[in-house]
Amino acid sequence: MTPLPYGRQLIEDDDVEAVVAALRSDWLAHGPRVTALEQAFAAAAGSKEAVACSSGTTALHLALAGLDIGPGDLCIAPAVTFLSTATAALMCGAEVAFADVDPQTGLMTPEALAATMAGRRVKAVLPVHLGGRLCDMAEIALLARAGGAMVVEDAAHAIGGIDEFGAPVGACHSSEAACFSLHPVKTLAAGEGGMVTLNDSERAARLRRLRNHGVTHDTAMLTEPHSLDAAGGRKPWIYEQMELGFNYRMDEMSAALGLSQLGKLKRFVDRRTALADLYDSALKPLAPLVRTLPRGPGRPGLHLYQVRVDFEAVGVPREAVMRRMTEADVTTQVHYVPLYRQPFFKQRQGETRLPGAEAFYAQVLALPLYPAMADGDVARVVEALAAALR
Repeated sequence: MTPLPYGRQLIEDDDVEAVVAALRSDWLAHGPRVTALEQAFAAAAGSKEAVACSSGTTALHLALAGLDIGPGDLCIAPAVTFLSTATAALMCGAEVAFADVDPQTGLMTPEALAATMAGRRVKAVLPVHLGGRLCDMAEIALLARAGGAMVVEDAAHAIGGIDEFGAPVGACHSSEAACFSLHPVKTLAAGEGGMVTLNDSERAARLRRLRNHGVTHDTAMLTEPHSLDAAGGRKPWIYEQMELGFNYRMDEMSAALGLSQLGKLKRFVDRRTALADLYDSALKPLAPLVRTLPRGPGRPGLHLYQVRVDFEAVGVPREAVMRRMTEADVTTQVHYVPLYRQPFFKQRQGETRLPGAEAFYAQVLALPLYPAMADGDVARVVEALAAALR
């Protein structure tokens, strides 16, 4: 049987043609396709601006750097997330504190955020839409702003989601910025790539400078007399570095693939939702040992299909279940080990245990979910899971 990975890109002929056209064009590095992707992405996300970059990690770093997060600042991230949410703050010179999560969903809750903020001066809060399921952004934003903090959404899993008020994820009604990943296992693939959406055009212009070494070619921003010719125009070879930046540019091939994939966003999200609905039904006979996760408010754009398995009650360790399923050509994954358990953070912060994060981590398992799956593949996965639990 065809192996079923936990996630996989769906690349079609028109995607290949778009990349080939980029390869045959005059532009291979950052060029017009990147600009076109930014414009289309902003339209899809309902934001005023979108800034393309090289990965979801660099999107987070850019967004925080553009908000002047720096040494002496404190950011709060959920304990259950990928490394990048927290390390982006550290890359700015700031420190990070971990908030607990809901043991049923793995999401940062307003209550956990309030507890983590108490008595602290917080510069930024980084809620994570884990698996594509949405945090309570309205309440999180109220708490953050009451404490003088800004909000940056880690929406790496969540493109195509719609919140409870009918706004797309990325519209930034409750945040300063939202950050997305275009990694191959995500809903949209660009090979590698990231995007920051925001509604502040001046800040977006700064992010575009930061992703390109902090450089500007804009005549109106030039400050050095030698940069201008006798008529006051920019000399042809001139650029000026305005601040310390990074090489976080997206290339034209990635942009071409991302733009082609973006045109399929609704189809991909609809298919993922239909597969998730099939899972919900097929897994009912395995309850209460296997529990599906509540999808929360709005309509999530699901990147992951996660379940909670009571491995202790079953009497089979999670690693054994995963290996048995791999033998049946079904690959599963765990998202994520709480970040405070990672050696790097243990060295910085000491031993930590948060009850919600521990409870969620102890049971979570991600089952295969991607648009190319057939309906019958869901039954095959559930059968493999049931057999592995026995």
